Amino acid sequence: MPGPRPSTRLYVADSLAEGQSLGLERDRAHFLRSVLRLAPGAKLAVFNERDGEWLAEIEGLGKGWCSLTVGAQLRRPVPEPDLWLVFAPIKRARIDFIAEKATELGCALLQPVMTRFTAVSRVNEERLAANAREAAEQCERLSVPEVRPTRSLGAVLDGWPEGRRLIVCAEWGAARPIAEALQAAKAETPGPTGPWAILTGPEGGFAESELDALRKLPFAVPVGLGPRILRADTAALAALACWQAVLGDGAERPPADLAGFPAG
Repeated sequence: MPGPRPSTRLYVADSLAEGQSLGLERDRAHFLRSVLRLAPGAKLAVFNERDGEWLAEIEGLGKGWCSLTVGAQLRRPVPEPDLWLVFAPIKRARIDFIAEKATELGCALLQPVMTRFTAVSRVNEERLAANAREAAEQCERLSVPEVRPTRSLGAVLDGWPEGRRLIVCAEWGAARPIAEALQAAKAETPGPTGPWAILTGPEGGFAESELDALRKLPFAVPVGLGPRILRADTAALAALACWQAVLGDGAERPPADLAGFPAG
C-alpha cells in the first residue's frame, strides 16, 4: 500500500535519478537539521522542472552539511503555462507577497521594472528568488519562477520578445474588462496558449505618458480590473488568477498521486 507522502519538499538544481547521492547547500542543510529537526533516515521529496519529483532519504546530516540518496520517481515533469509577471516594485513585505503568490498562481518568470512613480529604489532579487523557491516547495509545483534583474520599464519593452502578448493592468483610460479581453484572445487562437505576460504598475499608478505609450504597442492589451482602485499587489494577483482561469491551467486538478506514494 502507498505510504504517507513526505511533507517536506526541496527544489534542487542538480539532475535527479534513482540511486544518486546529493549534497545540499549549507542553508538548506541548516533548515533540515535545525528548523525541521530531521535526522538520517528521514524521507523528503526533491524536485526540479527537468526531472520531476523524486523520493529522497537523508543519508547523513551535520552542522552545515547534508547528503541525500535519491529513490523512486514520484512525478514526471509536466509543461506549465508560459506566463510572466512584469511588475513595479513595492514595499518589502508586499513585494515578498507578490513573489510568493505569483509562484502559487503558476508564474514562470518575475521581472521587476522601474516606472516613473516607483517609490522603491532597490530590489533584493535574491530575496525574491528565495521566496519564490519556498512557495514552489509548498504549493506542489515542479518548477521555480525565474527572477530577472530589475530594469527600467522602457528597457524591458525595448527588448520585448516577439510573439509574447502583454496584458497591461490600466487603472484609467480605455481598457476592456479583463475577462472579456481574455475570452476574445481565447476565441482568436484556439488550442495551446502561447506566451503571455502581465504588467502592473507601482503604488502610485502608471504615469499618463507610460500608459499612452503602452497603448500604442501592437502586443499590448490594456485591461480593467473593475471599478475599485486595487493595491498593486492585489492587481497583480487578480490578473494572474483571471489569466489562469481563462487561458492557463485553472481547469486542472492537483495530481491524484499527491495523496501518497504511487503503488509499486
